[in-house]
This record gives sequence, C-alpha cells and structure tokens, in this order.
Amino acid sequence: MKLHPLSVPYRAISRGISVGTSVVFLGITLSGTGAIPDLIGPALVGLAILGVLVTAGWEVAYYRRFDYELTDDGLDLASGVVSRRHREIPLRRVQNVDISRNVIQRALGLAALDLETAGGGETEASLRYVGYDEAKRLQREIQRLKRGGAATDAGESVDRPDDPEETLFELSMPELVALSLLSFDLRYVSVLAFGPVAFPFVPGIADLAFLGGIVIVGLLAVGLWAISAVFTFARYYGFRLSQVGEELRYERGLIQRYDGSIPLEKVQTVTVRENVLMRRFGYAALAVETAGYAPGQTPSGGSEAAVPLATRERVLDLAREVEPFDPPEFERPPKRARTRYVARYTLALAGVAGLLLGARALAGRPDIWYAPLALVVLTPVAAHLKWANRGYARADRHVVTRNGFWQRTTKIVAYDRVQTVIETRTIFQRRRRLATVVIDTASSAGFGGREASAVDLDRTDARRLRELVGRRLHERLGERWTERTGRR
Repeated sequence: MKLHPLSVPYRAISRGISVGTSVVFLGITLSGTGAIPDLIGPALVGLAILGVLVTAGWEVAYYRRFDYELTDDGLDLASGVVSRRHREIPLRRVQNVDISRNVIQRALGLAALDLETAGGGETEASLRYVGYDEAKRLQREIQRLKRGGAATDAGESVDRPDDPEETLFELSMPELVALSLLSFDLRYVSVLAFGPVAFPFVPGIADLAFLGGIVIVGLLAVGLWAISAVFTFARYYGFRLSQVGEELRYERGLIQRYDGSIPLEKVQTVTVRENVLMRRFGYAALAVETAGYAPGQTPSGGSEAAVPLATRERVLDLAREVEPFDPPEFERPPKRARTRYVARYTLALAGVAGLLLGARALAGRPDIWYAPLALVVLTPVAAHLKWANRGYARADRHVVTRNGFWQRTTKIVAYDRVQTVIETRTIFQRRRRLATVVIDTASSAGFGGREASAVDLDRTDARRLRELVGRRLHERLGERWTERTGRR
C-alpha cells in the first residue's frame, strides 16, 4: 500500500520552506558581513529556489518508492530513493502504536503513525503520512492481530464483537483547568534563585536585583507558571482513556492531537505522581510504562500517561485495574538518613555562598554573599520532609517504592516484570551503613533515574529486600511457566 497522496505536497512544502529559508538566511548573513560579493546574494536566492524544486522532486520519488503491507505476521516496509531498503517488523515485538496530527495535518486528513518495539527509546517505524482513517485501521488491526486474529483489507471492521470499547476516564473541563494550574513543577523556582548571581555583571541593575530580588523572582515564577499552564492545557485537551479487550487507548491534544494504545500485557511499571499542590488538594496522576518506553520517552513526549489528573482515590482505583495490588504499608529509611540529608543541603548552601563570594571578589558585588547561609536553619525541616516521603513496601506479587517531596512518585512493580535488582552503596552511604536497592524493568533500562528505587535503607534491610525480590521473581516465573504448560 502507498502513503496518502497529499503527503507529497505536505512534505515537499514543509521541507522546501526549511531548505529555502536556510539558504536565503545564509546569503543575507554573509552579504551583510562583506565576506562575499553582493552579486552572490541573488545567486543564493536562485539556489534556494532550486533547492525547493529538488526537495519536491525527492518527495515525489520517496512517495513512489515507499510501500507498506500489514500481514498476519508483521508490517513489511519497502523504502529508499537511491538505495532500496526492505524491513519486516514482527507483530510480537510491537509494544505501542501512536498516531499524531497537528492542526494542518488534521485539516488535510493526514496522520503520522509511529511503532515502538520492546527495548525501544527510538521509533522502530514511521509512516509519514497516511490518511487518519487508515492510521486508525492500522493501529487497531495491529493490536487485533497480536491477539490472534487474521489480517483484513483496508476499510473493513477491525474490532471483534466481543471487544467493546469501554470508557474508563474522560478529563472534564474543570479537571483540565485544575491540571493546568497544579502541574507547574516547583523545582523550577530553585533555578530562579540563581538569577541575581548574574546581575552583578550587568552594570546598573545590580542593586535593583538584590533590593527587589523577591519581587523579580516572584514575577518570573508567575510567568513560568502561566506558560506551564498554557502548555499543559493544550497537551491534555480532550483527554480520553478507554479499554478495548486487553489494551488501553488514549487520545488527547489541542494543537497536536495524539492517539495511542497501551497493551496491558506489556505493562512493566505503574506510577502514581503527586506534586505538592496536587497532594494539598487531593489530586494525583497515573502513568503506565511499557517495555517499549517509559513516560516522557515517546514520540508524543508523554502521551502514554494513563490519567493526567484525577482525585487520588480514583487514580488508585484505575491503577489497580491496570495492575492489581494491595494498599501499600510503607517502611521508611532509618532516621539516621536524615542526618545525611542535612549535611548534603548544608554543603549545597555553602557552595552557593562560595560562588557569590567569588563573584564579589571579581566584581565587588554582591555585598550579602553570605545570605544563602541563613537558610541553614531550614535544612533539618527539608531533610525531614525528604525522609518522610521515602519508603518501600513488600507484597506477595508486587514491590512498591516511594520518593520525592516536591514531586512524589510511587512506583508499583510486579515481581515477574523485574529485569535486574541492584544494591548500591556510595561512599557517604557506607559511612552510615545505608544502601539503595534499584529495581529495574524493561521500561526503565537505559532511562537513568526512572527505576523503582528503595533509597537509603539500612544495609541489612537492603540485602533482605534484594534477596526477596530475586526470590519472588523466580517463584512468579515458575508459576507462569506452570500455567502455560500445565506441568510442575
């Protein structure tokens, strides 16, 4: 089958404009410097026009030489203008099928289809561009074939009668507004604190920066908050989550519209996120990680989030539908871990004061370079909040970890989805007999910092947890093998 005919002018115009603009801009820049004769400028304009024509010809050739076919076993692709390339993507490897459309593409009836496979992080295959109806057909047909169906011709119904679509969640307008207002990451505020450091090097506004520093930081924070709210509103406009058979389907977006699928059998980790404002008003967000990629790593930049905002109770209920688990009873790190956090924050404040002192030595300002040291009195409070929001829980079929104060993240991992269990101890942890247990899945591999981690446990507890997870993993794999083969 071929791409949509309108993909030719769309790709030619979008790429042609990019090529032509680059050449013209280069010509204007060089002509203004006198590096080349002025007569070269018109020649560059002609070169830009030629580039546009060559790009259009290339896109026509690309369209004529691009073919795809969906079979019972996989998606076959043939492409290449100069050199020919043939690929076959087995359906058993496909994890996620995502559809994206911007405003112009929606007006033209076009859509981009991206396929992700296990161990991904990069798109395995892209169809740019097919008709939207064809993209939806391929998306549903691929998932149906993975369930054991047979291929159908284009335009035929692809959902089985016994797989009705059930709406699990729809984001209402009040919830969308609340999400936009509550989704600002307060960690950005810490970046604003470094703004006045640069002001001593800008003549005439150093005093203003430090006398009115609080006002300036406040205005910048409000501006960032407003920008974040606008982007969040556009990203999650019209969010809807449904279930068809053994897969979740979602759609969202105002300017860029996304449609995607989440196969339940490929779920690796279920994550509940609550920033400090969400916790204050009783809200939370739910994300689902598959073997293809983790949240934020998709072509849609995070469209795999199952529920962007709902009441905490509703989020937990939906999380249990995706991955049934018992309410966790968290065990916190030992209290001596708090002393470690106090030392860490004190050293960080001393480092900031050192930077300001260096700026004063170079530029004579700021006079109050020691101001960050006044925050040392707050380090015990910050250390306690960090400690109180960390912990882990063990259950018969799952391990649960929790970390973070500003953005608290709770990860639920089934034992049979674990890839590796790692016990680590830094030089500072060894001094206080502490250790961290990292529970790695297929979705978190290669995405450093996204793994479920039980941080700063007592060294003995860390060893016991590592051994427990490893033992339960082998037990669950044995149970699954018995269920499949009927033998013990």
